Amino acid sequence: MTLTGRRAVLQVHPTRRCNLRCLHCYSSSGPDVDETTALPVLGRAVTDAAALGYDVLGVSGGEPLLYRPLTDLLRTARTHGMRTTVTTNGMLLTERRLGELTDLVDVLAISLDGTPDSHVRMRQDARSFSAMERRLPLVRASGIPFGFIFTLTQFNVHELAWVADFAVAAGASLLQIHPLEPEGNAAGRLPGAVPDVTEMLFSVLEAARLRTSTDLTVQLDLVDRHSIVAQADRFLADGEPPRRLASWLSPLVIETDGTVVPLTYGFDRRFALGNLDEASLSELARHWDPSPFRSLCRSVHAGLAREDAPALVNWYDEVTRAARTRQPV
Repeated sequence: MTLTGRRAVLQVHPTRRCNLRCLHCYSSSGPDVDETTALPVLGRAVTDAAALGYDVLGVSGGEPLLYRPLTDLLRTARTHGMRTTVTTNGMLLTERRLGELTDLVDVLAISLDGTPDSHVRMRQDARSFSAMERRLPLVRASGIPFGFIFTLTQFNVHELAWVADFAVAAGASLLQIHPLEPEGNAAGRLPGAVPDVTEMLFSVLEAARLRTSTDLTVQLDLVDRHSIVAQADRFLADGEPPRRLASWLSPLVIETDGTVVPLTYGFDRRFALGNLDEASLSELARHWDPSPFRSLCRSVHAGLAREDAPALVNWYDEVTRAARTRQPV
């Protein structure tokens, strides 16, 4: 399954340390979380991933800028011809740090949770918006292409217009709209905040308006039922998987503890490829039985293709939730 376009993405979370404690953090990261992945482990995994056909390295967290060997990790990806993205809260983007990232990062993705008040409330830090905003002229001057990631909740679709205006004024080229998923902190701290179908529909309309009224590339991480039916090959891992994992499974995720899972951080461990502490990524991929995962995707797809299914869904969230409730096989 490749919902990431023509690109095959290896997503890594090298640290759960973060300078913030965001209400919606899927990995429950924070200042008091020290868990990190050693650079040699990730370096070997990136090398293996490139051999498997993955051509994009996406680095998230925690806050990736707190991972000291970040530039070494990005340089390894570059050595293998991979494009790179880094997702950050933007507060630590100093001139020195940006200088280190120049020529190593293809897209810098900065989190933005709405208007300043909304951003501060979600980030739980009064400085979170102002500190990020102060860094934007430095980001623009660095020449690194950048965009903003907006987390859509049940309560903030009306702020999308403000976010788009802010992004345009800042010089961003991309606005990614990602529905809140009830993972990590969000599961307990944001009850009732996952957007329902009505809120999703409003986000589709607003995203369409923004595409025609701004120069931003607007990416909305939702899929409609018609596409699920008409483009089934994007969602299913049917047939005999080709030799290279990247040709049919993207994203592939490496969590901070070394666990390798399909699709998203926190995916049910029963479907994991294994752990990098036990074997290399190439070995894990070679010995992994994808049948349970493929069966899971077929089951979710069949349910979402029904005429009475929701008009819009977050595919990754649907598969993630189904994995947790699926009976062992």
